[in-house]
Amino acid sequence: MKIKFAKPQRPKTGTLVILAGEGAGLSGFGASLDEASGGAIARAMKASGFTGKREKLLDILAPAGLELDRVLVAGLGKLAELKSRDLELVGGAIAGAVSSGKSKDVAVVVELGEGAKVATADAAAAIAAGVKLRDYTFDKYKTKKKDDENGNKKPLRNLTIMSADADAAKAAAAPLLAVAEGVHLARDLVNEPPNVLYPASYAKRAEELTRLGVKVEVLGEKEMTALGMGALLAVGQGSSRESRLVVMTWQGGRKDAPPIAIIGKGVVFDTGGISIKPGAGMQDMKGDMAGSACVVGLMHALAARKARANVVGVIGLVENMPDGSAYRPGDILTSMSGQTIEVQNTDAEGRLVLADALWYTQERFKPRFMIDLATLTGAILIALGKEHAGLFSNNDELAAHITAAGVETGEKVWRLPLGPEYDKLIDSDVADMKNVGGRNAGSITAAQFLQRFVNGVPWAHLDIAGTGMDANKTALSQHFGSGWGVQLLNRLIADHYET
Repeated sequence: MKIKFAKPQRPKTGTLVILAGEGAGLSGFGASLDEASGGAIARAMKASGFTGKREKLLDILAPAGLELDRVLVAGLGKLAELKSRDLELVGGAIAGAVSSGKSKDVAVVVELGEGAKVATADAAAAIAAGVKLRDYTFDKYKTKKKDDENGNKKPLRNLTIMSADADAAKAAAAPLLAVAEGVHLARDLVNEPPNVLYPASYAKRAEELTRLGVKVEVLGEKEMTALGMGALLAVGQGSSRESRLVVMTWQGGRKDAPPIAIIGKGVVFDTGGISIKPGAGMQDMKGDMAGSACVVGLMHALAARKARANVVGVIGLVENMPDGSAYRPGDILTSMSGQTIEVQNTDAEGRLVLADALWYTQERFKPRFMIDLATLTGAILIALGKEHAGLFSNNDELAAHITAAGVETGEKVWRLPLGPEYDKLIDSDVADMKNVGGRNAGSITAAQFLQRFVNGVPWAHLDIAGTGMDANKTALSQHFGSGWGVQLLNRLIADHYET
């Protein structure tokens, strides 16, 4: 769907979308359109009980007095409470509705009405971003695309966002649409099958960011062995596919400013290794790299919108397989930090990948702070379901900023505790630590494990097992891969860490 911006005018054909606040009825352009239809729109709203609640839609086909194919009335909710995130959701709902029609051209007239606190241009930009976020499919492997009832391929639609200040709306939308592109990239990576996306091919996908000005380095097993990454390499040693560590650098801030570091778990497929998972649902483990997908999508977003910040993204890419070379329960690994790890369960592999990635990142880049993302524990689903990601941090200010960004973007987090009492649960009798801490507090002990590798750097860990893959469907996301975290971290950086 191509998106363009223009001043409000009544199109002669196609689909026209107008907005209505809850309990506010039609005004301005919507009222004049209703008048041209002889009151047909207002009568349809009354007959259907449509009150303008947010994301509710009223579809009026071939309205009397108009040559339009359809008029869609989109509810905004209470105008005084309207925020940018709400408008993105409205845009997503609109995109979902118009995708089922046959109109090649769709126009959305953005007028908010009295009482709204969001500027019209910003509202238009947010709706455009919502449309873009929802306008996503992953059907590249379908040899027969779904046709309409007449056997015709669905037409490629043009969408026009109409606003009184079209130029300002277009300018405000540009960075939001760049972020949406990053979300789409993250979704693509999570949705790819594991026979297509494996460490080497994934690294090549990340290298495509160079066209946006991102510097990309790929470390193979030889380089990682020389660095002493015994934890990360152990996870992948049972696979015929070699592991990789990918480093992506965006230099958009002051030359001498220390970078922000974002680190992602990239287990491209997780069988559990020797501690093998049950077969039911194992196909979903293609998404065990959702944390790394967020990092790649974020780097795309930052570069595409020319963010004024220095950011390094690091992803550890491995495949956890159970062959004769696989690491075993009982093995003792030596990490890059020199700390030793007793393996008690080979299905607690993501923390081993992150252990070396975190240590490498803090040692090489001396970052301002580090944030890691990982589909790390099933326990976080038990604690928080799919509504929030788990947040753990050694820095209150960083945690507060992440939480606030989550509220603004709708990618919500909930902070859970860290402490020495939990840390004792991963002490080992035969090594410096073990990779699991028992049944209780599983997400917390996983975070405690990671904290041993941050070396005192301000750090936050996001456990996204419930949000990064197979997440709740929303007006903006309808697929297995949600792209969760790209908007959150982009907002965090934009609000607090750009020069």
